[in-house]
Amino acid sequence: MSSFRSRLWNRLDKTCRFLPIVVNTVLVLSITAEVSYLVVVEAPREPEQQKSESSAVWKSVHLFCQYFMLGNITWNASLFLKTSPSIRGVFLGGDAVGQGWRYCYTCETHTPPRCSHCYDCNVCVLRRDHHCVFFGQCVGFRNYRYFLSCLLFMWAGLLYAVVMNAEVFIVILKEGVTLHSVLLLIMPWIMLISGQVTARAFAFAFIADTCVVGFLLVAAFLFFHIGLMLRGQTTREWYSNRRPYSLSPLGNVRECLGQRWYLCWLCPLISSPLPGDGIHFRVTGSLEPAGSTVKL
Repeated sequence: MSSFRSRLWNRLDKTCRFLPIVVNTVLVLSITAEVSYLVVVEAPREPEQQKSESSAVWKSVHLFCQYFMLGNITWNASLFLKTSPSIRGVFLGGDAVGQGWRYCYTCETHTPPRCSHCYDCNVCVLRRDHHCVFFGQCVGFRNYRYFLSCLLFMWAGLLYAVVMNAEVFIVILKEGVTLHSVLLLIMPWIMLISGQVTARAFAFAFIADTCVVGFLLVAAFLFFHIGLMLRGQTTREWYSNRRPYSLSPLGNVRECLGQRWYLCWLCPLISSPLPGDGIHFRVTGSLEPAGSTVKL
């Protein structure tokens, strides 16, 4: 009985790890399809403008920008998942154990500075920032570039989707701020189940709401991590209020994005070698948390 429960739990655990990726994929594709419909079918709304040559150019430019952002999101996400930030297959040079090194009893090896064990991934991760629940993988030394680029294009894509969905909000609120319009914007599921709106109206309202909420969340994550990158910190170091490895702002950007930091965000295929190895870091400040004192 216990073995059956163990197998069931392991299968459930594996399924739950992939669930956020599936949900994110469905949401991204749904938003893309809805915005494409708005561009191709709904805009411009005047019949004369829809048949004009400028309308065709306008639609082509919008679709190109939209699918350029979608391609960057999916490609960066794919490379993020394929690029392991762990210590597996990495020669750590255990003989050169020095300041900042620790011993991981789970992995049974000495680990370098800024490396820590992730109990979700069950492995130590080089320059570990955090475990991303939306992708089911840790953000670390080798995949930080793809994580940040994915956030950037998700933010840009959601901003674009919010602007394109402005017409949806205008249509919903055209009769004023009524109980019906407010409930449709805040709780579209209840309006659909109660039969107050059609499936088409629900779909547009739900995706428009998702764009706004997603834009705010992704913006918070993006600007938080840009701030950390400029300060030369990981999320773990930010929690403990430490900046022991911070270089200049430009040097910190190079450490995260590589030598071609000014180009690599345009396309994940652009090569941008990282200047370090994820094991050795130049110490520029105190390794102790700010404000800590040594008691004698």
